[in-house]
Amino acid sequence: MTNMDVFHGFLQAIHHLPEMAQPDALTDAERLGRAKAVMRAKTDRGLALDLEACVNCGYCSEACHFYQSTQDPKYSPSRKLDLLRRVHARETSAFAPLKRLFLPDITLDDLKEWQELVYDSCTECGRCSMICPMGVNTARGVNVMREALFEAGLAPLELTAVAQEQAGRGTVFGVGPDELRQTVDLLRAQGITIPLDEPQADLMLVTTVIDVLLFQDALAATARILNHLGVRWTLRSAGFEAANFGLLSGSESLQKAASQRLIDEALAIGAKTVILPECGHAYPALRWEARLANGQPLPFEVLAASEFVGREITAGRLQLQPPEDPSRKITYHDACKLARHGGVVDEPRAALKALGMDLRETTPTAEQNWCCGGGAGVFLINRAVGLRHQAWGIKREQIDATGADTVVVSCGSCRLNVMAGAEADAWPTTIESVVEMVARQLPA
Repeated sequence: MTNMDVFHGFLQAIHHLPEMAQPDALTDAERLGRAKAVMRAKTDRGLALDLEACVNCGYCSEACHFYQSTQDPKYSPSRKLDLLRRVHARETSAFAPLKRLFLPDITLDDLKEWQELVYDSCTECGRCSMICPMGVNTARGVNVMREALFEAGLAPLELTAVAQEQAGRGTVFGVGPDELRQTVDLLRAQGITIPLDEPQADLMLVTTVIDVLLFQDALAATARILNHLGVRWTLRSAGFEAANFGLLSGSESLQKAASQRLIDEALAIGAKTVILPECGHAYPALRWEARLANGQPLPFEVLAASEFVGREITAGRLQLQPPEDPSRKITYHDACKLARHGGVVDEPRAALKALGMDLRETTPTAEQNWCCGGGAGVFLINRAVGLRHQAWGIKREQIDATGADTVVVSCGSCRLNVMAGAEADAWPTTIESVVEMVARQLPA
């Protein structure tokens, strides 16, 4: 079975996700009450300042791939916070008693309408926040709206289904410890050493369902790099899934539970470093938002795979042999959660420059790079296919303008969306990952 066969099978599985969801049986009043309770609880000083600081200048629309690809004003990032802004004005602002006299309360119909705005048409990429002259963190507000809708039982069924599976069965798309072991056995048969369930290790590698099912070459490449460096590392079958569908769907409790599985395993083996796979949203979930049970910071370092590889190359511990084709033209797509949210900009480029190929930057690039359109779970929402593809068109044009024959990614979700866009458009550009390209040029 080829990678494309598995890819199409994955798309078919996504198509059937709504059938697997178990919706909450709530009355309309309960849904509305739950949503408003979350909005009130999450509106701290910082969020209140964001909600009140917006001057409706429209700059955020210029930065949004969904607005720019459709020119539909309903997709303006500032508008996506209107319900949150209204609840704050009526219930938690300094002038709430006055505001209630003329500002209407939100309704269940409002919540249902906003589902498309905060799930289908927002990847929480953060580009709007970077360009906002008032510094409004729109992405955070959208995340609060997702939490409110999830508590109201109004999250998209696709995300609800996978979040419920991860919480209830500990699997994602049916992938659990048994499936991980099967993939490890397959890679070991190819001569790749992969430590599994070692009781002690300095470095713990985690992976995702995408790599176990589809991008096994990325998992193999990361293993080869770690083996080449001679570090003491392991995968842990009881805590290997980096994808966090609590974060994507809007469930804070499920998000913490998914992170806790990884934290427990890292603590159990005394890991000093946890290496995340090429997965954008896994990075903020564990690196920035995860904590110990007592609220203290994690006692180990969390690095993205491309970040780790770039550091090792910069430090001189990882050296690559010359490429077979130094004239190959490549460009790099910055994953939003890594670059804009996480500051992982220089490390992937250090790795790509070490390849010795013709690296061409997009315009704009790095923190200002355009989103691919499929992050934050949008790739899994069936009804969002058309909207997502329109947004992908901006990314495609940006890559084409470089003249590169290969686009290199460091996020599995980005890779899936670029693959889907490439197939729909008969786009000839090759799609590769950072770790795979680096592993290909390891010295013998």
